[in-house]
Amino acid sequence: MTVVGAGPVGLVLAAELALAGATVQILERRAEPDTAMKAQSINVPTAEALDRRGLLPAAEQVQRETLDRVGPYARTAEHRPPGAGRQGPESRFTGHFAGMVLDPGLVDWSDPDLAAHAATDGARMVPQPQLEALLADHVSRLGVPVRRGVEVTTLDDTGDGVRVGTTAGPVCTGWLVGCDGGHSTVRRLAGIDFPGTDPELTGYQAVVDIADPEKLAEGWTWSSQGAYRYGPQPGRVATMEFDGPPAGLPDTRLRSRGRTPTAPVTLEEVQASLRRISGTDVTLTALRAAPTRWTDNARQAAAYRSGRVFLAGDAAHVHPPFGGQGLNLGVGDAMNLGWKLGAAVAGWAPEGLLDTYDDERRPAGAWVLDWTRAQIGVLRGDAKSAALRGIVADLLNTRAGTTYAVKKISGVTQRIDLHGDHPLVGRFAPDLRLRNGSRLADHGHRGEFLLLDRSPDGAFARLAAAWSGRVNSVGDPHGTPAGVLVRPDGVVAWASDTSGVTDVAALEAALRRWAGAPSSSSSRNR
Repeated sequence: MTVVGAGPVGLVLAAELALAGATVQILERRAEPDTAMKAQSINVPTAEALDRRGLLPAAEQVQRETLDRVGPYARTAEHRPPGAGRQGPESRFTGHFAGMVLDPGLVDWSDPDLAAHAATDGARMVPQPQLEALLADHVSRLGVPVRRGVEVTTLDDTGDGVRVGTTAGPVCTGWLVGCDGGHSTVRRLAGIDFPGTDPELTGYQAVVDIADPEKLAEGWTWSSQGAYRYGPQPGRVATMEFDGPPAGLPDTRLRSRGRTPTAPVTLEEVQASLRRISGTDVTLTALRAAPTRWTDNARQAAAYRSGRVFLAGDAAHVHPPFGGQGLNLGVGDAMNLGWKLGAAVAGWAPEGLLDTYDDERRPAGAWVLDWTRAQIGVLRGDAKSAALRGIVADLLNTRAGTTYAVKKISGVTQRIDLHGDHPLVGRFAPDLRLRNGSRLADHGHRGEFLLLDRSPDGAFARLAAAWSGRVNSVGDPHGTPAGVLVRPDGVVAWASDTSGVTDVAALEAALRRWAGAPSSSSSRNR
């Protein structure tokens, strides 16, 4: 197995494949980890993915260090520290919609969707560089090699494998996954189209030293030239200019200023943008973190798979970076694909399992594209968008409106249509606490299916024993639901509030659907 790209998506995917027993390597064109300023936080499904693999303590430590680093800015409405017991609004991360910070005091934290996913509250403020370092340690412990400075140049899907040409020589691999970003070489070489909408803006984000910060207003500020943001941490600035290139010529304006979309961002470039928007002569004296340049280019791959080649993360979809949605969407791709591809490599994947990757992740990608496009519509500097922004602000100043937005941003409402009758089916598993003091997530560190069995006679666990090595059964006498089957990616595949004969039969159907034939049958067939 070969994964192209050593960003968070590639690292998560490689780790999941290794846990599934596959031999995997990562090829990365960069000689060193990317330190560019990108996503500043993770959503609930991403935090819960770390939790299921035993990485929650490390993520919580990153959040504590992040809060210490940003200092007094951490107590703004957008960045609240985790409180003891996580009871009050100060303990919750809310985020923003189109620059409008969501007030945690307006959120209904008793909402069932939010209340069911509170265990990872202390691990949400994990910036992308720190997340990448955490995941790099994880894959290293799993023995996954990362070959840096190796760029893919050609690929040939032979039907029973993929021959890959690289700058370090040829690679023969059973499967290839492109996690190599929005300008994906793997996607291009696989001949997969990338339709979508062209950009209307160019944005920058950076952490800088400012000689005269009093010239800037804190928070988001709009002008006829665009919008800029100063804060919440010292020196952090972001700009957006809505004077994008004509449709179909997304690089024109950048090149007219002596830049290309992939050229390094300079201090002068960020300063010029900030001056144009703010109408001041503010002076930036130094860059304190690698800045990034971005647009509202929004595209989704025509297919997430072509034979033995897959796409995940930005290779499969690009969009504006509001709220770190791209990072979280990509991690979701990796968690979904990892166990399925691992099952194919191990030889027990049920028929059609790999096809469910595109079926399940494409709707999630399409939703994020529309969610970010909507924010662009609200952020524009024209009078129509300003009027719309006022209406949206009014809605977000209500308990219902803020709660709705926070639930969407946090990811707690995500659901896959698995055609189950129980309300948990297709949802990410909630915080299921056991009588021995542990949580169900604590038992998922090896990447197996998890079966919670609360039946009086242990009927569910007895059935699942036939899938030994793939399903980890956890007994917990009494309680509701009576049984829950959680896929390795955290999605509930089956659940029941009762434990009768029909419930056992439904569990068996779910196990065969997702975990393949029982282990003994699989052994005979191989």
